[in-house]
Amino acid sequence: MPVHAERIARDIQAIAACTPNPGQGSDRPTFSPHWRKARDYVIAEAAKVGCYHRVDAAGNVHIRQKSVDWSTPCWLAGSHLDSVPGGGDYDGVLGVVAALEVLRTAAEEGKNSLPFEAIIFAEEEGTTFGLGMLGSRGWAGTLDAKALRALKNSQGEDYWQAGKPHDTDPAKLEASRLKPSDWLGFLELHIEQGVGMWKRGEKVALVTGINGRRQYAVTFGGVANHAGSTGMGDRHDALAGAAEVVAGLESLASALGARVVATVGRITVEPNAVNVIPSSASLTVDVRAPEDGLLTEADARVRKLVKDAAAKRGLSAEIKQTEALPAVALSAKLADRIRSAAARLTLPPLPETTSGALHDAAILAPLIPTIMLFVASKDGISHNPGEFSRTEDMATATRLLYEAISRS
Repeated sequence: MPVHAERIARDIQAIAACTPNPGQGSDRPTFSPHWRKARDYVIAEAAKVGCYHRVDAAGNVHIRQKSVDWSTPCWLAGSHLDSVPGGGDYDGVLGVVAALEVLRTAAEEGKNSLPFEAIIFAEEEGTTFGLGMLGSRGWAGTLDAKALRALKNSQGEDYWQAGKPHDTDPAKLEASRLKPSDWLGFLELHIEQGVGMWKRGEKVALVTGINGRRQYAVTFGGVANHAGSTGMGDRHDALAGAAEVVAGLESLASALGARVVATVGRITVEPNAVNVIPSSASLTVDVRAPEDGLLTEADARVRKLVKDAAAKRGLSAEIKQTEALPAVALSAKLADRIRSAAARLTLPPLPETTSGALHDAAILAPLIPTIMLFVASKDGISHNPGEFSRTEDMATATRLLYEAISRS
């Protein structure tokens, strides 16, 4: 089978160069010039093997062989090219490159009417507009044009303003939405972004589910006062209340089990002066779990933690849930299809896992049959310039993808 590991490595290197400072991590915000350069590279490479493309209203790129009409029901595979600031070279990119390699392989094997489409999703990471998986959500219909217009980037542009040069169109969003009957299934290849597979010596794993997520914006209100002349018992320190929540979340997650994780990723403080007791502290809370019941229990405990921290220090407190995504079970039927493909390739039985990170697959899974494959990440490092996965493992996963979709 002519899946070429060296081509996969070359593609990843080429896309890694689409960043302001190559060699210092990937920095490709959605709709930026470097993101567009990476997107155009993939389109141009696919065109070399007789493919054409279109961009849907939400900004996702769809690529097929020219002999496959847009109305033909197809398998779908791909991921994203946007990155977090100072991110790695493999996150998202592997899924796009694997789909591109499937198109090349089909051309080399003379399969010029393969019912297959590669997709590049727009804005998966969430760092550009403050919410992730916007391209897939817009296409799937879980976000409407108004909701996307409310999201702004660091330049103050909303999703439609920033995306207009890249063919987004709010007026066409409704008409261009995903129709489940048009798809045989979605397969997303991704690096694991965790240490488990690498520690266990696993190369490729079958992902059977994706953790759900609850996110919150929490604000404590206190009283600004002099840091030197205000006694400890007379303070209403908003940051101290926030710190109690940060520390409490570790115990909260541990109490709910090893599969639950909780994170505070951002804190802002006012007035943010070295000699003033903080009057306001705002923080984000991110909780993830593989079962909705655990998320519900975590929700109650997070709210109590915030309430108790505020009461202890005489603070006001506001907690707003900003996102609630359920845990997602992936397709058992597609999982069997992947297992059969692995057997035909004489691979050992695939280990199985769930994904702690969210992916575009979580958005599509309620609508069309969806499965994921993970490739091991060295030392579990991701969202970091040190991110690395072995070329041979990525090629094995790509062969699995091709074998799964090229058999009737």
